Amino acid sequence: MSPLLRTSRYFPPKFKQLILQSSLSTVSTTQHGGDSPSRLGPPPIRVDFTESAGRGVFSTRFITAGELIHTANPVVSHPFLSKCEVVCYFCLRRLKSRNCTEQFCSEECKEHSKAFYELEKRTDWSVYHKYCSTHGLKYPLLVKRLTCMVIAGAASENCLDILQPAEVLPEIEEEHSLLRTAFEAADTTEESLKFLSNQWYANVLARIRINAFRVEMVSGLYGDLLSSALASEEADSGVGNAVYILPSFYNHDCDPNVHIIWMDNVHARLKALRDIEEDEELRICYIDASMDFDVRQNVLLKGFGFKCSCNRCLSGD
Repeated sequence: MSPLLRTSRYFPPKFKQLILQSSLSTVSTTQHGGDSPSRLGPPPIRVDFTESAGRGVFSTRFITAGELIHTANPVVSHPFLSKCEVVCYFCLRRLKSRNCTEQFCSEECKEHSKAFYELEKRTDWSVYHKYCSTHGLKYPLLVKRLTCMVIAGAASENCLDILQPAEVLPEIEEEHSLLRTAFEAADTTEESLKFLSNQWYANVLARIRINAFRVEMVSGLYGDLLSSALASEEADSGVGNAVYILPSFYNHDCDPNVHIIWMDNVHARLKALRDIEEDEELRICYIDASMDFDVRQNVLLKGFGFKCSCNRCLSGD
């Protein structure tokens, strides 16, 4: 598979209102300084255009350090293949027992994923998973899960269209063929698979590869936000990948003012790392911020398609 670039995920003007409607309806806001959502509704942010990086996320009021800005649930998620038997199928929470035959942590998760779980479980994924494992691929697993959701009516086939795709599309003919063959072998109707074209697969994968987050759990509750950030960085806490809408609109900074964390499941929390002024852009770090300047520049250019010009990089730090 050819390498892909992740850009700043610029969105065209016609999608701006759709972005606000689709993203803000799935997040929650808090009282100033609080960590528990106090009500459903718009968080203290707005999505707007930046001077040089396309769209971005900005504060609509002063945000205090440590404040929970908003939360977000994923459009689609999937555990690493090595974690499939130890985390919840739906929310990626660690199961109580490694020998547990039940793949859900709660009845709620089981109910939420009932339709597409049954479809996924009756399909033989051995060849598809082997292909992904052999080639070190993780994002096709998200395409597989999303395809199941679309077939089951749990998601629309264009639910990721609002996200910016990678500039370089992958060579996905073999992956697409393996996915479609698996569904056909499970007697999935041709009508149900009508949307699953080579082009649809490529478009979805391009968006997933540039917008997916690696989900790393923070074990335990941390009063100090910096401690929680370090905990998720240092621990072997990765459990899978997920794609969100609103968090995908955040631009990168090597000295970010916002951090995204996962306490014990795929429900993401975005917190302020420092005080943030009204109308200031909110930024997260796409990579390990502890890397030195040259390494960061190389990783961002090769992996995300841009040369970072944040204040930290401009200073040569």
